[in-house]
Amino acid sequence: MTTPVPSREVELAVAFTDIADTMVDDYDVVDLLHRVAAYCVRLLDVSAAGILLADGHGGLRLLASSNEKARLVELFQLQNEQDGPCLECYRTGQAVTAVGLSRWSSRWPGFADEALGQGFRTVHALPMRLREQTIGGLNLFRSEATSLSHGDLKLGQALADNATIAILQRRARARSETLIEQLQGALNSRITIEQAKGVLSSLGDIGVDEAFEKLHGFARHHNLLLTELARRVVMDSVEARRVLAFRRTPSA
Repeated sequence: MTTPVPSREVELAVAFTDIADTMVDDYDVVDLLHRVAAYCVRLLDVSAAGILLADGHGGLRLLASSNEKARLVELFQLQNEQDGPCLECYRTGQAVTAVGLSRWSSRWPGFADEALGQGFRTVHALPMRLREQTIGGLNLFRSEATSLSHGDLKLGQALADNATIAILQRRARARSETLIEQLQGALNSRITIEQAKGVLSSLGDIGVDEAFEKLHGFARHHNLLLTELARRVVMDSVEARRVLAFRRTPSA
């Protein structure tokens, strides 16, 4: 008699296969990182996830978040450049854990207050690092004042490592480009996606999280690059209405 495979193991296999499938010559870095953030929420015991990458000057920039609350916390962290676990994680190349954020107010006063205000009480910052090169960090947010399990932390780091490898492999395949140029392109893509979310949110009178779900679902269903679809939405109200009318099916 065949022993059934646990559903979480199936989901893990799907997640890593999906990430691997994006590693083609023209893959969209922002789309890849949004998938990683989404898988973190689906597979780990966390409420939200955000990913920051270094720009050409060594500063961090927000590339992906699983929801609007995480995005706001990440943006606040970046606006206060000395304040936050992900900045510390990036500088040291080591994971940073903050359980019970109210107890960390003296260390990161601005970040702790903002995160608590958004309903988060624990943050794990995991480095996006390969050997001696750190290119960013993955933040995992929990609404409970308790740590993730050791297994979930290992899995979160594995997801961060896979994203890191994908980005660095892209640089290796295109040696005429520098990592700085690639990341700047990704940052520009992120701006376009935020603009498209705003257009869809305003036009459809929906929240920005729902707007992104529609944008991402439409792109995947029609095999489009997320950034290219975002550009169309920003430039063409007819395309924006097509995206708003899209309904994801179980197989989409």
